Amino acid sequence: MKNLYWSLLACLLTGTAMGQELAKGTVYVDANGNGRQDRKEMGIQGVSVSNGYDVVQTDKSGRYELPVKNDNIIFVVKPSGYALPVDQDNHPKFYYIHKPNGSPKLKYAGVEPTGPLPKAIDFGLKPAEEQTKFSAFVFGDPQAYTPEELEFFKRGIVDEAKNKKGPLFGISLGDLVGDDLSLHPGYKQTVGQMGLPWFNVMGNHDMNYDVQQDSLADEGFERSFGPANYAFNVGNAHFIILDNIMYPHPETGEGYQGGLRKEQLDFLENNLKFVPKDKLVVLAFHIPLNPDNNKSFRDADRQRIFDLLAEYPNTLALSAHTHYQQQNLYTDKHGWKGSKPFHEYNVGTTSGDWYSGQMNAQNVPASTMRDGTPKGYAILDIDGNTYKFDYKVAGKEDNYSIGVFGPSVIKAKYAGRYHVYANFFLGSANDKVRYKIDNKDWKEMMRVVAEDPAYVRDLLVYDGADQLVAGRRPSDATKSEHLWRLKLPKLKAGKHSIQIEATDMFGRVHTATKEIEVVE
Repeated sequence: MKNLYWSLLACLLTGTAMGQELAKGTVYVDANGNGRQDRKEMGIQGVSVSNGYDVVQTDKSGRYELPVKNDNIIFVVKPSGYALPVDQDNHPKFYYIHKPNGSPKLKYAGVEPTGPLPKAIDFGLKPAEEQTKFSAFVFGDPQAYTPEELEFFKRGIVDEAKNKKGPLFGISLGDLVGDDLSLHPGYKQTVGQMGLPWFNVMGNHDMNYDVQQDSLADEGFERSFGPANYAFNVGNAHFIILDNIMYPHPETGEGYQGGLRKEQLDFLENNLKFVPKDKLVVLAFHIPLNPDNNKSFRDADRQRIFDLLAEYPNTLALSAHTHYQQQNLYTDKHGWKGSKPFHEYNVGTTSGDWYSGQMNAQNVPASTMRDGTPKGYAILDIDGNTYKFDYKVAGKEDNYSIGVFGPSVIKAKYAGRYHVYANFFLGSANDKVRYKIDNKDWKEMMRVVAEDPAYVRDLLVYDGADQLVAGRRPSDATKSEHLWRLKLPKLKAGKHSIQIEATDMFGRVHTATKEIEVVE
């Protein structure tokens, strides 16, 4: 009986050891950037390191210890004032993948077996001058389904944006490719041409679909990009990247649902324990939280996020996924408990409306999004723990922020039958847009939630065609959340100028002009 007892105990202990080990290492100042800790290179105290669930901080010598299982990624949370090493595609190297047996066999390969846990997993950080005032690129959904569409992404977005000076790094908000994970290396090489450290969010089109549990849906993503849940600091801002797609759907088993597993929410909680309350906390994920017009995100998960962030007065969320652009402001009716609304910027996409429409001046599909927002990218500006942002329309001047639709020539007798529309791409429901005609008094435009007539006009080129129109037919129009309208008054014959002025949520003024000729 004693022999049986000790045999069972030995099996139990062996199984525990095989299932969970202790990762150890040092976070150190890699002053010469050679990737190893030299004699005079000191450890860095107070740096967070995580296994994707637990978060610990380094001691005075820069050392840490973390439990790991057979499917863990150990990563460092970059502190402010330091730079991460990057690979040949400017992909930050801040993690070690521990999968002794590798990923399961899938259509799109995951991680090869990594073997036994190393004796030490060290992270070298190079000191860097890092101001509290900085900017970053934010790309929504590059989502190339083919090599040709990757080339559209390069010519339409990267070739322009890479020449823009100022941003320190970039973030792509998921759907890096369109279901074909063999395109991930091509995407990395393309976005790597931006010449900046680039962080990536996992999207629902970056998943392994041939899995039976959500924790395995990111195997292909991990192969190319590392952890799907991680964090880093820049200046006085703390960025948290989350994979918020649950696949398969936890209730139906079909498709996916927006949400987070318990261990992901626990990582968020454990990570925030080491984030000072005066920081700006920026969450970046793929599927928007919005319960008003997107029912696919789990209410309980959104509420826990809100509860964890309630004591942080300075927050921002970044999402994509929808292929239109909107400002989501969450209040107590959504479960938010902060003193001011929780702001989520649902960013327009770099693929626009999935590379649809006719070719533009860059010889890529125009791909205007179905709410009338042109294809483009955002630039996030941070100053301390405050922020603002711009939306840069690809192929246009920096100050192009309002699309105006209306007649250019009208008959005086029928002037009052006409409308002029202003699509303020960055606009929110609380913004004001006004106009004046021929330098007369300013009047307010009326906000309307409607289809953008400029987009409908371009769609009708396809729907009303009497011969084949090149390019993919754009998607059906959706109602825009940032559209304003004015009704023309009686106007005398001659040329008239309509000035339009929009004030955004940061107090900045955007302008546009529409010229109209009135004939008898």
